[in-house]
Amino acid sequence: MIDEAVRGRPAPALRPYVAWYSGYRQAGIAPGRHRGLPSPYLTLIVTIDDPLVVAAHPDPAQPAEQYTTLVGGLHTVPALITHDGRQSGVQLALRPLGARALLGLPAGELGHLDVRGEDVLGPFAAELHERLRAASSWPARFAAVDAVFLKICRPANAPLPEITAAWRLLTGGGHTVAAAADAVGWSVRRLSDRFGTELGVSPKTAAKIARFDRARRLLLTTDRGLADVAVACGYYDQAHLARDFRDLAGAPPSQWLAEERRFVQAHDDDAGES
Repeated sequence: MIDEAVRGRPAPALRPYVAWYSGYRQAGIAPGRHRGLPSPYLTLIVTIDDPLVVAAHPDPAQPAEQYTTLVGGLHTVPALITHDGRQSGVQLALRPLGARALLGLPAGELGHLDVRGEDVLGPFAAELHERLRAASSWPARFAAVDAVFLKICRPANAPLPEITAAWRLLTGGGHTVAAAADAVGWSVRRLSDRFGTELGVSPKTAAKIARFDRARRLLLTTDRGLADVAVACGYYDQAHLARDFRDLAGAPPSQWLAEERRFVQAHDDDAGES
């Protein structure tokens, strides 16, 4: 049996755009499934051996499909990923504000969709896959990802500074949409319009996703109870946290925890800032 989960940091020049790399490899385990939860990061997955099987997408109109490489936008319902006992790849947590620099398009153009990597990265998607398959260690695989994205990266492509500031205020916690709009000198309506175009979600939804993401990480990596986590993450009460889990995870916290602790890609407990 093979069961590996490794965390890597991007090259310094990529860190404004990529939060972390997660390498995973399993073989000889029981078939299973994983909920790909909403988070304040875009998802880019490059497989190594078997393709990624997405049985259900955040957009229910998308049919089940297999991917060699996948790029996913911000979403508000989970994707359902299945495997037959083998899976391997590298998952990148892309900062939505860096989508223009790394992907050549705003995160809003992805919407709630999962798309093939080649549809966004062109021939670089195949290069990523080939270089990961040729690498013989996790440091070498992460270095290969660095090398490709350092070629792609265009730092001059950046969203408006008002969008950047509002995103950080809203996902950092403690700011209402009205307060964030006031801080950047825009009306709520203008912020909402520009936010949707640039990021694919509303300001309120961005704040909701970020708060949920902080809560689920605490639940996964500590022994704190639901009520304690709810307070720490700014929820009104435990019931409010439980409602967000039903909305965003499609399952109550206890069920999600039981599922995630059996899945290698859940081991991202040192994930940090957005």
